[in-house]
Amino acid sequence: MTKTAPVLGPRALNRATLARQLLLRRAELPAKDAVRHLLGLQAQNVKPPYLALAARLDGFAPEELSTLMADREVVRIVTLRSTIHTHTADDCLTLRPLVQPARDRELTQFRKGLEGVDLDRLATRARELVEAEPRTMKQLREALLVEWPDADPQALAIAARCRLPLVQVTPRGLWGRSGQVALTTAEHWLGRPAGPAPAPDDVVLRYLAAFGPASVKDMQTWAGLTRLRDAFERLRPRLLTFRDEQGVELFDLPDAPRPDADTPAPPRFLPEFDNLLLSHADRTRVVPPAYWGRSWQGNQAYCTLLVDGFLAGVWKLEGDALVVEPFGRLTKAQRAEVEEEGQRMLGTLYPGTSYDIRFGTVVRK
Repeated sequence: MTKTAPVLGPRALNRATLARQLLLRRAELPAKDAVRHLLGLQAQNVKPPYLALAARLDGFAPEELSTLMADREVVRIVTLRSTIHTHTADDCLTLRPLVQPARDRELTQFRKGLEGVDLDRLATRARELVEAEPRTMKQLREALLVEWPDADPQALAIAARCRLPLVQVTPRGLWGRSGQVALTTAEHWLGRPAGPAPAPDDVVLRYLAAFGPASVKDMQTWAGLTRLRDAFERLRPRLLTFRDEQGVELFDLPDAPRPDADTPAPPRFLPEFDNLLLSHADRTRVVPPAYWGRSWQGNQAYCTLLVDGFLAGVWKLEGDALVVEPFGRLTKAQRAEVEEEGQRMLGTLYPGTSYDIRFGTVVRK
């Protein structure tokens, strides 16, 4: 990094990231193209991917993503940061191999419960079970316990999930449908073998297109991986470099959008655990320091509200009302914009349904 590398402050980074995330203005993209561009959508629960696309796409209807899932063009699988993501089928079969080393490291936490268990044999047996018919985690635990009665049941099931690319089969994940989590392998569900892990360099370029400008540590946080510095160094001649106000080196694609820091950013209603808030080591480009930790409580995460591009509150659907809980005072103009965006979000996801919009007070600290 040279001493003359331009400095990007939090607002400049915010606007650049919002532009990549399709949150500065809605994109006219098919849902599948958006899922690919964003390298997947955080999907701990069923609704978040639908909320994420409603905030990002012009003309989106939830049935579009639901149909892609029913047709097996997108799937739900544990990948980045050991969390469930909705990925395109192609990304499922390549990104999962990329993060496999992290899944292998995860298993070390359960070593005690797996004493005497041959993990290769376990993976083979688990594959046989879930490819014969999709299994719930409970069913998988019980079947594996027959083979290894002295092992910890939970550790057996987690070992299977770590060693195998297990996808959640439909109807789980479909809009307006219910279904428990049942698992089979990605290869079996998609009818084709997993590809080799992509070159880290290729994924760096895709990450920067969706989350840049970013540091090496930012991408490692997003992926849950380490040792990505070499890939950035190989790509350095093709990239631009900047630094943030703390002097951290940031990399970016030369032709990627970097809007002016004063570019207007409309309000956006995001789901809990949206990747916008989770994919950088330094989250101040989206989360003001004063609001750090206020979008979750214990293991409970809340749907989040952006105002002027930054985290500004949380929201929830409560009966026939959309309840907005700002962290600070909103101006009259901001409240009007939030109400308008709220109505648009509700109209996209729940057309024909009437909701009131109410502003509440957050008491969480």
